[in-house]
Amino acid sequence: MNGSTRLPRRAALLLPWAVAACGGDGPTRAMPPLRYDYLAPLRLNVAVVDVGSAPPPSPVEALSPVPAGATLRRMALDRLAAGGSSGRAAFVIDTAQIDQSSRGLTGLMAVRLDILTDDGARAGYAEVRVSRSATTGDDLRGALYDLTRQMMDDMNVELEFEIRRSLRDWLQEPTAVPSPAPVEQQELPAP
Repeated sequence: MNGSTRLPRRAALLLPWAVAACGGDGPTRAMPPLRYDYLAPLRLNVAVVDVGSAPPPSPVEALSPVPAGATLRRMALDRLAAGGSSGRAAFVIDTAQIDQSSRGLTGLMAVRLDILTDDGARAGYAEVRVSRSATTGDDLRGALYDLTRQMMDDMNVELEFEIRRSLRDWLQEPTAVPSPAPVEQQELPAP
């Protein structure tokens, strides 16, 4: 064998799996952006919806495939819509952070939706705050993704509930789509 060591074919084929089992790069987990445009928009009786900017991520959150602040902003853009002729709604991200400690990850999100008249007076508001914690394990990016997704699930439900409760007079219900005309029958000639 010319002094070189050759692996049997079977061992060479199993080598990538052995490396992955020992912590090498294995199959990567899909972590797509979190979107909310598949849900019915919450149409507000205002002329404009302003969505504030996302705060900068914490150092550990910067490793996340979906930073909390940017994901909150995306949810507001996907879910909130203007349907009126005057006034404005202002979506403000008060807190969007994930921090890491020896006990794992802790996340906190707090948002506010203000309804303002044309002269800037506050006519109504809704506030939501959610928090969660998680352990990190070996996959920090995966743990950050999962924690953000869970907090966003909570936020999405709580925000809609609070808008329906606190801002019900400013919420426009979707208009019903008319039913299609019934299908008429027609006799077909015999073949």
